[in-house]
Amino acid sequence: MALLFWSGVLLVSVWAAHWGSDKLAVPLEKLQRQWGLSEAAGAAFVALATASPEIGTNTASAVQGLSDIGLGNLLGSNIISVPAIVTVAFLASRTEGSGQKQRPELQVKVEALTIQALPYIAIIILAAILTVPPAWRGLQPVDGWIMLAAYAVYVAQAILRQRQRGQRVRWGRREIAIALLGVLVLALGAYFVVTATEKIVSILGISELIGGLFITSTLSIAPEVFATWSVARSGQVTAATASVIADNTATMTLAFFPLALVTLPIENMLLYSVNLAFVAIFALLYAAFIQWGKLAHSFERWEVLTLIAVYLIYLAVIVFGVFRDLLHELRKGQGFPISVVF
Repeated sequence: MALLFWSGVLLVSVWAAHWGSDKLAVPLEKLQRQWGLSEAAGAAFVALATASPEIGTNTASAVQGLSDIGLGNLLGSNIISVPAIVTVAFLASRTEGSGQKQRPELQVKVEALTIQALPYIAIIILAAILTVPPAWRGLQPVDGWIMLAAYAVYVAQAILRQRQRGQRVRWGRREIAIALLGVLVLALGAYFVVTATEKIVSILGISELIGGLFITSTLSIAPEVFATWSVARSGQVTAATASVIADNTATMTLAFFPLALVTLPIENMLLYSVNLAFVAIFALLYAAFIQWGKLAHSFERWEVLTLIAVYLIYLAVIVFGVFRDLLHELRKGQGFPISVVF
């Protein structure tokens, strides 16, 4: 009964966090039009809202002393989101009424590569440099400030490149009030996401890191999947497809920041390194498929299927590789409980 209760709390909390982020999206989209940002550059700006559930969850996990949940959420959401969002965008663009000409590929604009994917790859490399080498291992306050500066550079290059003519927009008191309410609901939702995850992993006897990797992160991207379907069906395939990279960039930097501020040691380096490697692999595949596919700046069916296959390989590596090796090491050592690994 306790597991069912906290699972329900988790679902409601995830929904609340995304409801709050949706209320921030409208003002940010208005600013995008007012400042004349391109579609891909606008995705970087609006990602402040769409990635806010992950940012809020990681902030709450740091405040509550449950940073491993936040770290798992950060890595897990950056892995599963790429195959999930690209697949949904591809399928939505094929449906009747999507506003797209029926083509065998998912066509996107070149900005999805130059403004989004390449800076994202650079940020992943920076995160690896700051956290993996033995001398710098773990997340420390200075790492957080460096990643925050990296995000500022990313947003600046996205805004300054390919600027368009700004539009006049109207601001109403009601929408500002709703946006402020969204911030409050987002904060409460994030708090209970972390609390519910902590209760669930305790009941199941698994580690907080695994709970963040496979429970929190999977649920956190579900609303984004539904939003991607709607946006792609409306004909905005670049916004739908590039948004995942913008979201992941915000998560990799802004959601990294609160965890680093409280100083988070990485106790399971093998698990961390494998997950960070797959974050990089999906980013590289995303960029490579756009740049070097049969048709430039597009995703073909085989490329979408490749992303799905690589995610299945990731699951196999975690289950049959990482977990098995860790269990073997523990059996040779002091015989810690299995829950230490999981």
